[in-house]
Amino acid sequence: MEQTVITDDGCRLWAVRVGQGDPVVFCHGGPGLWETLGEVAQMLSSVATVYRWDQRGCGRSERLGPYSMARSVADLDAVRRHFGLLRMTVLGHSWGAQLALQYALAYPERITRLIYVSGTGIDPESTWHSAYERNLRTRLGEGLERWQELKRRERTPREDREFAVLQWSVDFVDRTLALSHAEQMATPWLGVNFECNRVLNAETKRSLEGNTLTSVCRTLDVPTLIVDGSEDIRPRWAVDSLQDALPQVSRVTLQGAGHLPWTEDPHGFRSAVAGFLTTDV
Repeated sequence: MEQTVITDDGCRLWAVRVGQGDPVVFCHGGPGLWETLGEVAQMLSSVATVYRWDQRGCGRSERLGPYSMARSVADLDAVRRHFGLLRMTVLGHSWGAQLALQYALAYPERITRLIYVSGTGIDPESTWHSAYERNLRTRLGEGLERWQELKRRERTPREDREFAVLQWSVDFVDRTLALSHAEQMATPWLGVNFECNRVLNAETKRSLEGNTLTSVCRTLDVPTLIVDGSEDIRPRWAVDSLQDALPQVSRVTLQGAGHLPWTEDPHGFRSAVAGFLTTDV
């Protein structure tokens, strides 16, 4: 059931609902990408009503700025209001995990549970990003030269897609299937909003300088599940300080899985998340 959410400043957001059960609102990664968590929604549809949406400027939603974390949090709350949800679980993946965390910190009374999937934690980016860059280049393997060529020059829309597929392929451990998985993510191709990506990444980087989130996270009395893939090229130790700061937290690391752990360990991912959703709080 596709719907249009109208934000408080008139931006039109694409949203869709599936399943039955307590509400879970997804926050996709990026920033500047679109919602690609349909597989996860189907996994959880027997235990939850899942709400997916394209963030402002992304995919099927209107390309209307300005872009900021505060605006993204407000947009997420507009989704909640549109569907008449008093409280909800929020599941965020990758950059969306940071959005989900920020929403929970802003509105803990509106959150039942928080599910933090493949995020990068609350440490300054400088503490882990060089390791991520090394891992990315190593995993690209034979695709590294082409990726570097595309990265350093202006690209056509077709080359934007090629660049994205190469970069997304590193998020999968099985190299024989990685490009196929990345191609599926890029189909249909809805285009990257590079302005949104640049602005929100820069703001997120600034907000993490100085470790100011640690003390705030210690006050977040919301049951939280952190889910990682052990082979994610983003160092998993970057998330340790978030785990240490949260009062009610459990963590599941899926061995042999990458940045999209539900693709490479669907049984383990569903078991962890569905179990968390169906536990009394």
